Amino acid sequence: MAVPVYLFTGFLDGGKTKFMQETLEDPRFDTGENTLLLVCEEGEEEYDRKAMKCGNIAIEYIQSEDELNPQHLQRLFKDADADRVMIEYNGMWLRKTLMEGMPEDWMIYQEMMFCDARTFLSYNANMRQLVADKLAGCEMVVFNRAAADIDRMAYHAVVRSVTRSAVIVYEDEDGNAEYDDIEDPLPFDVDAPIIDINDEDYAIWYYDLTDKMDEYNGKTVRFKGRVATGKGLPKGCFAIGRHIMTCCADDIQFTALIVNWPEAVTPKSWVTVTAKINVKFHKSYKRKGPVLEAIRVEPAQMPKEEVCQLY
Repeated sequence: MAVPVYLFTGFLDGGKTKFMQETLEDPRFDTGENTLLLVCEEGEEEYDRKAMKCGNIAIEYIQSEDELNPQHLQRLFKDADADRVMIEYNGMWLRKTLMEGMPEDWMIYQEMMFCDARTFLSYNANMRQLVADKLAGCEMVVFNRAAADIDRMAYHAVVRSVTRSAVIVYEDEDGNAEYDDIEDPLPFDVDAPIIDINDEDYAIWYYDLTDKMDEYNGKTVRFKGRVATGKGLPKGCFAIGRHIMTCCADDIQFTALIVNWPEAVTPKSWVTVTAKINVKFHKSYKRKGPVLEAIRVEPAQMPKEEVCQLY
């Protein structure tokens, strides 16, 4: 059975500890389960065990990224006789380190990011890769200490450059919260008979697709990408994608989608694919994902910009 993991990310003094303490003080969170709390970052706030209403809570401190490995984490989980895990993650560590280090049966059940509104834009300007890394997986972003006169569009734009599905919340010094209600029109028509994706919009489309797969299920799309093949791909399919840069050259990644197509394709060639999106499990994804049932695959010229920027 999968172990539910509640992941809380953000940077130092962003409000993670306070929120997690309040959660563990809330009787509604006490469902009789034993909790392993992993603390990967120690700030000014400290946990108060006596105030926690939940039952058995084991707190373990992770001092280095090397400790984020399946063997060590599984031992901590077993020693705590835990049923669920809460993680206060270090903002200076990449999420990939945790994802690769978790035991196979651990599953992210909920992921939230907490930020100090007074310092967030500075973090984004100076450590864009780390900010984008945390935004990529979160379901909710909470901006604490948000003054009434802050430029919400500036915060909204940063979040939406990475994820279109995360809920954005602004919380003032008194704890009053307001949800972000700024609308974001997409640069393509998702209701068109064929959704045409311009070369410069691939990154936005790719992340919107992977954020909201069910909304694209059954729709037809046309876009340009580079062919990738390999021994790991089943017969009768290939991968297509583009290199996406989130903030700098160091974080460029090839983001690919699986295409079902019986005919031969040339590796590393550029093609325009017209395909129906079928959201289902595929062994290349190792999970449910968008599988493209190709209607047409045509040779294409490389885009003007080979690397697609997310923002």
